Amino acid sequence: MNISYEQIKALPKTDLHCHLDGSIRLETILDLAKKQNVTLPTQNKEELFHLVYAGPECSSLVDYLKAFDITLSVLQTKESLTRVAYELGEDCAEENVRYLEVRYAPLLHTREGLSLKDVVDAVLLGLSQAEKSFGIQSRLILCGIRSFPSEQSLEMAKLCVAYKNKGVVAFDLAGAEMGHPPKDHMPALELIQHHYLSCTIHAGEADGPKSVLEALHPGGAHRIGHGARIVEDTALLHYVRDHQIPLEVCPSSNVQTKAVQSFEKHPLLLYHNMGCKVTINTDNRLVTNTTVTDELWQCQQQFGFDFDDIKRLILNGFESAFLPYPEKQALLEKVKKELQQFA
Repeated sequence: MNISYEQIKALPKTDLHCHLDGSIRLETILDLAKKQNVTLPTQNKEELFHLVYAGPECSSLVDYLKAFDITLSVLQTKESLTRVAYELGEDCAEENVRYLEVRYAPLLHTREGLSLKDVVDAVLLGLSQAEKSFGIQSRLILCGIRSFPSEQSLEMAKLCVAYKNKGVVAFDLAGAEMGHPPKDHMPALELIQHHYLSCTIHAGEADGPKSVLEALHPGGAHRIGHGARIVEDTALLHYVRDHQIPLEVCPSSNVQTKAVQSFEKHPLLLYHNMGCKVTINTDNRLVTNTTVTDELWQCQQQFGFDFDDIKRLILNGFESAFLPYPEKQALLEKVKKELQQFA
């Protein structure tokens, strides 16, 4: 049974791979720039959109990341971080995302003197306010940057430890993948493992399956961010399937960054049919110009997924959440009952 776009929008959903600085509203960039006296390349909303939207003209992951120069320029105050986190919660709740994991690199928000504590507290405040206003549950994932020195990723790992059980649920390695393997950041990854924190690592996007293998061993990742190129190594693909390692798939973003050549050629369908634990995510709502509803709708349109397929993808998201087991099970049971009503 196929379902309409509006029906998909009404379904309870997750977004486990969503970057704060890539999911800001366009109007908010313009407003914050005006209030903070930040000079943007243009004040025209349409022109600005084409500067931050990766679109089909994007040539690579590095090219894709250029948009963040603009978004980060207005995200250097506590007020702006709280506002953007709140608005992201509102935008997600509007399409019935029930559970959201927001990720970002606090180090990138300290240019104007904010402490790392300021940066984390500001975002947690915005997400807390959004939960009170819209009922959406959310948690934070803090990112180390692959191309930065290992000392800085270790600093982010220490921040994760400090905020364990206070809203931060995992550590991530993000940024330019090629030439910056997880082994370069083992002090951070070992600290995360030592403190029994969850870990997700961007891998198999701009680099091949070896990057995914290194994210798992010795990286210790519990989930893989993207993983589009796992398909190039059959043995690794079977390993990921057999161990039910969740894949944070972001289909439209993968096309834009050239991790895959087109939506139709995305290995998502193969992963799903094999029984891999595929979750569907946005990556960057502004830069990719998408929502979880859009991504699931594309899955139906491009791959012929029916309601049972969409339901499986949705449940995979809730099952893969970095939440304490009892809390996750309670949320999952509630969602299963809701999904039954759509059958």
